[in-house]
Amino acid sequence: MSRFLPLTIRFVSGGTMVVEAKKALAGTWKNKEAPDYLKAARLVDDAIAGTCRPAVAFAAFKKAAAQQGLLKEAAPSAALTMLDELWSRSKVPPS
Repeated sequence: MSRFLPLTIRFVSGGTMVVEAKKALAGTWKNKEAPDYLKAARLVDDAIAGTCRPAVAFAAFKKAAAQQGLLKEAAPSAALTMLDELWSRSKVPPS
């Protein structure tokens, strides 16, 4: 699933790691029996096997990680910040 940007995961133990979905699923989660975790694990395996679209598996993974409070907010990239500044300048009426 390397075509996706990695996520920063904050594990229950307090550590953080930038990972891909398969590696993150092997880490310490609050509840590995939660239905959304189990679904994400199955879909990630299916995507690796080629029987599920990676985008579907990744969305399920992100949902499970968010529900368990494992996603860490990331600051916008420098490029996105520059685009936001350019866009906001274009919204200012000319004087």
